[in-house]
Parts: sequence; C-alpha cells; structure tokens
Amino acid sequence: MKLNYLLIPLVTIATALGGSWITGGGMGWYDTINLPAWTPDGSIIGSVWTVLFVLATISALLIYNLMPKGKKRRAVMWAFLVNAVLNVLWSAVFFGWHLTGLAIIEAAVLSLSVLVLIVMIWPKSKASSVLLFPYFAWACFATFLTYSVWLLNK
Repeated sequence: MKLNYLLIPLVTIATALGGSWITGGGMGWYDTINLPAWTPDGSIIGSVWTVLFVLATISALLIYNLMPKGKKRRAVMWAFLVNAVLNVLWSAVFFGWHLTGLAIIEAAVLSLSVLVLIVMIWPKSKASSVLLFPYFAWACFATFLTYSVWLLNK
C-alpha cells in the first residue's frame, strides 16, 4: 500500500477535527449573534463539510497518483496543505476570535485557494479538478454568509 493512501486521509481528518473542535468552542458566542434568516442549520453545514472533505480527499489522492514525482506534484500537494490550514484558520478567526470582518477576508482567501487548486489540477485531471467544484461553491457561499453575519452584527 502506498503511504499517500494513509497520509492524505489523515490530513483531511486532522483538518476536519481541528475546525470542528474550534467551532464547537465558539458555539456559545455563535448562538448569541444575529444570523441571516437563510443561514443553514448546523447539521446541514456539518453534512456538507463531510461530503466536501471526502471529495477533496478523493481529488488529492487521484491527482497525487496521476502526477509523476517532481516539483509540480509537490506544488499541488503544498496547495492542498495551504488550503487545509486556511480551512482551520477560518474557524479560528470566526468562532475562536470572533473577528467577523477578518473572517470575510480569510473566507475569500480560502475560496481563492480552492480555485487555485482547481486550475492547477485541471490540465492533468479534469475529474480530480471537478471534484473540487462543490468545495469552491460552498466556500464562496460561506464567504457571503460570513459577510452577511458581519453586516448584521457590526
């Protein structure tokens, strides 16, 4: 068995658990702020993130195994790692530090990092790239939701 079949899912699990732990610690604050009427229920948000993490993991595994060893594959894997850090960082900025204005910028950067991954991967594997489309759409939605929360609470 190739080591990447273990490492890539472990990075995804660490990302999900880190973000979830931070988010859970900020729920007391979150329950006190004004939210748009169209804010999805927490169970929906959790379910969506679960699906997105699975799709991103499959995408990373596909592209890792398709690309030959070298600088391009390392660059793609670093882009996935940066995206994972940005994902957890959003939870810290929003739920941990309650900096909703900064969270808008961080969410936009997270969205951009997904788009960069899509573009980087596209020439080598359209399937791997397409698996990230829902993540990009959700990250853009989350950016708008974060902006809306900021507007309601500034």
